[in-house]
Amino acid sequence: MKIIFSLIFIGCFFTAFSQMKEDYLPSLIPQKINGKAGYIDQNGKMVIAPEYHIAMFFSEDCNLINSPNKNARIFGSANYATVEKNKISYRINKKGKRVYQYKKSDLGKCSQPYEASKFKAYKLNGMYGLVSKENINPGNYKDFDIFPEYQMLYILESDKENPMIVAVKDDKFGVIDKQNKIVIPFIYNEIKTNFSWKTVKLFEVSRDGEDYFFVDKNNKAY
Repeated sequence: MKIIFSLIFIGCFFTAFSQMKEDYLPSLIPQKINGKAGYIDQNGKMVIAPEYHIAMFFSEDCNLINSPNKNARIFGSANYATVEKNKISYRINKKGKRVYQYKKSDLGKCSQPYEASKFKAYKLNGMYGLVSKENINPGNYKDFDIFPEYQMLYILESDKENPMIVAVKDDKFGVIDKQNKIVIPFIYNEIKTNFSWKTVKLFEVSRDGEDYFFVDKNNKAY
């Protein structure tokens, strides 16, 4: 079993994504076909042909928003997406046109304060559970928000009070909430712990560890 902790982007800078409403579904969704990434609409129709090694969601890039180059700042908005082809990174518009090529000199600094999660994973007897207290008595069942029963827990960034949690049980990946309610059933070989949930309320999943697609909180595939 392989647990993936995905990189947001390849390079010497980080991309910050805009916060979305919980019921928001992006109009264009990255999808790979034969190893190349393009974009489909909500009905599964290919809108931007698959030609990229990396295709990210249409979302803000704070490095460009804070660029020292005033002309580059516009391309940091959520009207554009970051893609990579032949190790060259671009921003494209929703028609698929490359409108900007990344330059190191254009990249500003993201200054978003770090906020620690209210919850954390706790390991007991080789299994993981969830706690919100700083100090707990492992012998007291009530000290746990979720008693350790999972092979892995990873708390996704987004809602500090009601986080989504990627979990592994019986060698299968799923998603639970803090009440230990199953959100995404334990049927996947992998669920990436990237920023897709924080950005657009979608989980990136795979049944075979090779081909990935997105599902929403109702496990509807895109």
